[in-house]
Amino acid sequence: MVAQVNTVAFQGIEVRPVDVQVQISNGLPAFNIVGLPDKAVAESKERVRAALHALGIALPPKRLTVNMAPADLSKEGSHYDLPIALGVLAAMGVVPKEELSRYLVLGELALDATIRPVAGVLPAALHASANDNHLICPYDCGSEAAWAGEIEILAPKDLLQFINHMKGTQLLSAPEARLPNAKTDRSVGVPDLAEVKGQESAKRALEIAAAGGHNMLMIGPPGSGKSMLARCMAGILPPMTPREALEISMIHSLAGTLPEGGLLSQRPFRDPHHSASLPSLVGGGYRVKPGEISLAHNGVLFLDELPEFSRATLESLRQPLERGEALIARADHHVRYPAHFQMISAMNPCRCGHLGDEDLACNKAPRCAGDYQVKISGPMLDRMDLIVDVPAVSLSDLSAPAGESSAAVAARIAQARQVQEARYVAMNKDRADNALPQVNARVEGANLEAIAPLDDDARTLLNKAMESAKFSARGYYRLLRVARTIADLDGGRDVIGKIHVAEALSYRRVALS
Repeated sequence: MVAQVNTVAFQGIEVRPVDVQVQISNGLPAFNIVGLPDKAVAESKERVRAALHALGIALPPKRLTVNMAPADLSKEGSHYDLPIALGVLAAMGVVPKEELSRYLVLGELALDATIRPVAGVLPAALHASANDNHLICPYDCGSEAAWAGEIEILAPKDLLQFINHMKGTQLLSAPEARLPNAKTDRSVGVPDLAEVKGQESAKRALEIAAAGGHNMLMIGPPGSGKSMLARCMAGILPPMTPREALEISMIHSLAGTLPEGGLLSQRPFRDPHHSASLPSLVGGGYRVKPGEISLAHNGVLFLDELPEFSRATLESLRQPLERGEALIARADHHVRYPAHFQMISAMNPCRCGHLGDEDLACNKAPRCAGDYQVKISGPMLDRMDLIVDVPAVSLSDLSAPAGESSAAVAARIAQARQVQEARYVAMNKDRADNALPQVNARVEGANLEAIAPLDDDARTLLNKAMESAKFSARGYYRLLRVARTIADLDGGRDVIGKIHVAEALSYRRVALS
């Protein structure tokens, strides 16, 4: 007797269908799982055996074989427990095989037959919806799956509830989609720009970075407000569109970090410690998982104390910053995660942090500055759209009245984003793969030339700057994107003027010292 249950495997954000085939045949009692299972899948037979025993169901004294097809696809994770258990129950005639064929199944089993939450329920539910299937998932993941749309979702707390539902003695209610509560909202605890004393030029640069999605590096002594400024970014970015919220929620679902089963409502703000390893930042590991750059997709990745990160870790960010994705290569497959993140970073000018201050600088200055700054390579600096000095805060700044609030700055940023969205809607209206809204920092090639016309004075200034500063081609186009954003903040001007190019040039530096 053979029973079949549908489930999935994950390769990055790609969902691959998997058939769990269970056969009970004559022979010496055995329980074998084949089809390239990892350790967690191979151990599932003990969890299934214990869960069935908790319900008073004994496995027949026969040969039980579980095949997971396709056989050449690696199967990783504990979410195969429930498909295997339901396949065994169907093969034993406890639940109807025909009814199970309508569902895609995920879930981990505890020894007492309760069904534990697993990662990846949201992308699995979307896959089920796209293929006219329904879903069986853990109770704690039901509200997450409900965002997939009009599909039937069964979310039992344990195996007994599911068996009773199939027999008609108990009815499982459909879960409801919900947003995370205030405790999981990233906007809670975000500092307001009005709390930042002084640093008007840095605040202006932060506004430009938020309006156009640009990368930014802040350089200044300890205590000048660099980290506080970066954290203010979460309070001035515009809210995510439904498409963006779904994209980032799928990634967090795969990572197992989706809060309380609801979609993320705020743009992510990730701030890993400088001891973070390369796999934790880019993604990877024995079981490939998304890294910080993918968890920051459509949001902000803040790297504080930038030179303290390892050189290899920083250099690994160069390709994702250009391509907007993390591609993790393995011997037998490649895993891709989206990584359209905005990088905000901060650093001291030297190891002691007080370069240029004769009273506080160490006795190794200025030589220590060169040794410290050389940790940031030229190619990485070239990918920073804005490099801003954040000087020490003076006593007069500390006693000054509060400045402009985050709400006022956010309103201007929202207007600039609306200008950009309208522009790119008109530009991409005939494209089938329209992935709007788009920001200036992501515009490429001929599209950039089309949306960033320069007047004569601006063109002259830009040409002189290219000749004198020897900007790279990448630097030239990044400068043009920043000038486009400045013009958008200046009432959405169609033509970029000299003043916009001049301000963009003030944030473009070819070296740290």
